[in-house]
Amino acid sequence: MSCLEYTQLSRRDFMVGSLKSAAGLLFGQAIMPLPQHLPRLRLANPHTGPRGDTLVCVFLRGGADGLNIVVPHGDEGYYAQRPTLALPRPDTFGTTQRVLDLDGFFGLHPALQPLHAIYGAGDLALVQATGSPDETRSHFEAMDMMERGAVPGEYTGWLARHLSTLDTGNGSALRAVSVGDILPMSLAGALSATALESIADYHLQGTAERRGEMQSLLAALYAQQGDILSTAASQTFAVLDVLSKIDTASYRAVGRGYGERPFGQALQTTAQLIKAEVGVEVACVDLGGWDTHVGQGATEGPMARLLAELGEGLAAFHEDMGPHMGNVTVMVMSEFGRRVKENAGLGTDHGHGNMMMLLGGGIAGGRVYGQWPGLHTDQLVGPGDVGITTDYRHVLAEVLRQRLNNPATADIFPNFAIQELGLTR
Repeated sequence: MSCLEYTQLSRRDFMVGSLKSAAGLLFGQAIMPLPQHLPRLRLANPHTGPRGDTLVCVFLRGGADGLNIVVPHGDEGYYAQRPTLALPRPDTFGTTQRVLDLDGFFGLHPALQPLHAIYGAGDLALVQATGSPDETRSHFEAMDMMERGAVPGEYTGWLARHLSTLDTGNGSALRAVSVGDILPMSLAGALSATALESIADYHLQGTAERRGEMQSLLAALYAQQGDILSTAASQTFAVLDVLSKIDTASYRAVGRGYGERPFGQALQTTAQLIKAEVGVEVACVDLGGWDTHVGQGATEGPMARLLAELGEGLAAFHEDMGPHMGNVTVMVMSEFGRRVKENAGLGTDHGHGNMMMLLGGGIAGGRVYGQWPGLHTDQLVGPGDVGITTDYRHVLAEVLRQRLNNPATADIFPNFAIQELGLTR
């Protein structure tokens, strides 16, 4: 990169950042279109078709231990490798803190009790021994590869490619949102993607008069800079306009409610956006803290608390959405799983194969999908990890095809032969 190019990019980044900062000072949150110098995916003749489900992607950052989420209690290797961290079998007497049986072989962690009934009702499907083909045990590299759709050298995310290859006629400024302070790499390259934390902040700070003054100020700033702020400014103004009209003060969740934890609040924001019918097609939500090297715990401890937050949040969202769940698909994934054998710190180290969750009215739930590779020593891969028998792209592609009405999965996951598992109705 030449000095001139560096100066131009720095100035552009500065101006875009100034626009976002000015809006943030007034409205108290981040409005973050992707910086304009980053690559955009532009494919000719995107498929034109009806809009499908709203996709809610939940990413468990830190490498969640899938073996203690979707528990293979029917595999003796699980108990042999985890004398301390293994969860009590469903038929264990003398405790209520035991695995919640699903099919006689797999079960749910007891902290996920709120999801057990949803599984029984057929709205929750689980996939075991799944994940990315990339064998890295680095969090950053694994997340980056997974969110780019396991396409080496690609600078765009798989969700950005989905949005670029499907024309639903939806011109909403909120077609793709990340409910948090940053955009995930899965949305890298999206022409219209916004990061936000809370709709309520748009109502708690600033009168309508002040909002109008700030928009005029930003518009004047944009006018002085020519094309530098074109996309950033128009995106910001459009988002401000839409969100300022959503009534959050009177919103009451149906069912158990979301609580005060950040994950539950993010799902409540997502539910508000979907119910408000502002054009959201993709929403991303993160839940971090899953890097449980030390003191992971079994039925109690850090991981059990995280699972309780996950289960309560997803169940609250399912209840709150009610009949809307017929047109919503929730997908839960993590960058990799954990080592099968517990370590000396009573935790688990970085592994490979993991689990995924799918929740929604269009999901063929009540079943654990995937071929189980087994947990005996000679069945493990690498330094002692769960083998991957279902590439996670099979799951993503099937949801995109069958629930989001996008047949262009060969463009989203190039050079990959997709095989559907029958996950959708």
